[in-house]
Amino acid sequence: MDHRRHAREPLNGVPMGVVPKERALETRWTKMSLGIARNPWRFLGRSFVLLTIVAVSSILLGAQNADPGPPQTQTETQTEAQTEAQTQTTSPPEAEDPETTFPHSQTARWWVSGQINIIAQGHGAFPALYSGPNSLKPTPEIAVSRIYTLYTAARLTRSLDAVFDLEEASGQGISNSVGLAGYTNIDVVRIPGEGSPLSIAPYVARASLRYVVALSKETEDGGIGPMDVLESLPVRRLQFRAGKMSLADFLDVNPVASDSHLQFMNWALVNNGAWDYAADTRGYTYAAVVEYDDRSWALRFAEALMPTVANGIVLDTNLRRARGENVELELHPRLGLKVPAQLRLLSYVNHANMGDYREAIDLFLEGKTATPDIVATRQQGSVKYGFGANFEQQVTRSLRLFSRAGWNDGHHESFAYTEVDNTFSLGGDYRGYIWHRDHDKVGLAFVTNGISPEHAEYLKLGGLGFLLGDGNLTYGRENIFEGYYTAHFWRGVYGAFDLQHAQDPGYNRDRGPVWVPAFRLHLEL
Repeated sequence: MDHRRHAREPLNGVPMGVVPKERALETRWTKMSLGIARNPWRFLGRSFVLLTIVAVSSILLGAQNADPGPPQTQTETQTEAQTEAQTQTTSPPEAEDPETTFPHSQTARWWVSGQINIIAQGHGAFPALYSGPNSLKPTPEIAVSRIYTLYTAARLTRSLDAVFDLEEASGQGISNSVGLAGYTNIDVVRIPGEGSPLSIAPYVARASLRYVVALSKETEDGGIGPMDVLESLPVRRLQFRAGKMSLADFLDVNPVASDSHLQFMNWALVNNGAWDYAADTRGYTYAAVVEYDDRSWALRFAEALMPTVANGIVLDTNLRRARGENVELELHPRLGLKVPAQLRLLSYVNHANMGDYREAIDLFLEGKTATPDIVATRQQGSVKYGFGANFEQQVTRSLRLFSRAGWNDGHHESFAYTEVDNTFSLGGDYRGYIWHRDHDKVGLAFVTNGISPEHAEYLKLGGLGFLLGDGNLTYGRENIFEGYYTAHFWRGVYGAFDLQHAQDPGYNRDRGPVWVPAFRLHLEL
């Protein structure tokens, strides 16, 4: 079966051989995408102007609707000024993150918001002794990606809420989204075997229910937002979630490095690169999550559908042969600082139609395949397992540090996330209180990725993964630095400059290094 065609079928709902009525519209969109690829800076400029108009309009509208209230007396004004001065002297209030263009109620039974994230990214020429089908191009290139999301949620009862999100992810990634295990833009969605984009059509990103069982009378703030609309939660509780979701919303979460909208962009920094978590190529799956929360620890278990092919869009609904099982223990140790640390220990086991690197190498050496071909060794029920650790610590009011480490067995093919078999990352962010930019942040991080010996040999002999394949390989660890500055312009409008440096891209010492700068425009509605 042609996996690429198979991946497209669910998106348009049209059987093979039937010409859809929307073909003309699809052609126009294709031409538009090509125009963006040829002149991304023009597209980014127009988008910036449009978003600025929207933001300014909303600000003016909010100003018109604001209630100035009764005039204050001089005594009231002085009292408020003294109180504010005392507050600033002792402990200034934390800046909310992020600011939004429109106000959102913290008491309503429903939630509606949205976001727009546009990233323009490129690189110049870099040294490369050779290139293959899945190489990062050594010639200069620029690409623009964009994600639009509509968030909706409703509180159905005091213990039950629902989430329903629509999303559109399109645009381009540099080198058709291949060539790096720690790819530089996590917003890019690609067609398996072809590159990006997958589709311009909106799709359902999340559609799930959550039910909370109270195990204590004591409660805490529920944190009203796009993912949660229960006003309060029991301190000790069981939570049950089921539906369409991203496992990365609930597992391996790190407040310092989990959000490509305002933080880092690299795949291996936003998530644990060695966690081959169950998801389609967009990052979503159907799953059930059970979570126990207590004051100082939590435990989570998730069962999720795996894709039918590596990095595919179609999910296998037969749980007897394909599934992803994940367990995470969260601890809150005190390390002598005012705020407890957060430590999350993750383990996962994937069952899927995966291939084996050693078998693919043996078939090639025996002359049974022209090149090592992981697809030829795929077998239903193959098992892949791995472990991860996730740490974050609030050091001062402005400074936070984080780290991740991960490992998987490396025998079976990288199947759902990226081609990383072991990884370690370290970094942090710093909020701009001292230069009076409370919503600005600067971040800096380093990640080193590696693969198993059989994975490296497979690539050296000319094998292809869904992300990597230079036609040859002189193995070296893929080391990446990333830094960013996110600036808050006004209300929900943010801009950022990001810079990444990749040494030995795709684990190949014969290629690189490469610098990858980027500009990001984010609108939080």
